[in-house]
Amino acid sequence: MTEPPRPSLIRPYPSVGSKTPSPVEKGDWEIILAGDLTEQETELCQKLVEVPRRSRGTIFFDSSGGSVFSGLALATMIRLRGLDPLAVVAGECSSAAILPFAACRRRFVTTHSTLLFHPMRWQSEEEVRLEEAVEWARYFKVLEDDIDSLLARMFDCDLALIREWTRPGRFVRGEEIVAAGLAEIVDLFAGDIWQQVNRKSQA
Repeated sequence: MTEPPRPSLIRPYPSVGSKTPSPVEKGDWEIILAGDLTEQETELCQKLVEVPRRSRGTIFFDSSGGSVFSGLALATMIRLRGLDPLAVVAGECSSAAILPFAACRRRFVTTHSTLLFHPMRWQSEEEVRLEEAVEWARYFKVLEDDIDSLLARMFDCDLALIREWTRPGRFVRGEEIVAAGLAEIVDLFAGDIWQQVNRKSQA
């Protein structure tokens, strides 16, 4: 009597600290993070969980931002899934969109890129009781300081720089981001992004 076939083992993803290489080669996936983050949060989060853990790819940014919680969710997923995307600001990367950009270890901008840093904005279309408004105002200040500190840690820069750009708010051009050491420049007329990255890594 023959034995029934054994069920195949389902192997988990390797942990973030594992040395096991990803089945996806460098540059195999691309994601476009554009428009309002709040409106597209579900779709963007789904895209980030569809790529293998610890894989590399490219995220193109052209977003004016949205809810800070949407930006925080995307940044958290990039870090916790061990993704190592190449972040490229194709147009604008402002407000909450700066969070997932900062979460990427390898960042590129063009000389025409624009990033708007500004304080968090409290906006609600619902009726809020006085007690809720007081609590939200208290938490709002805590969250604002926490987001500033998080950006400084992810960018690996001085907290004072983030606060200088954020209050009262400032548009920062690509050259300034590069000068501050937060990203590298990419030339629109020197081949695709991966060719430029390879040339820089071989230099």
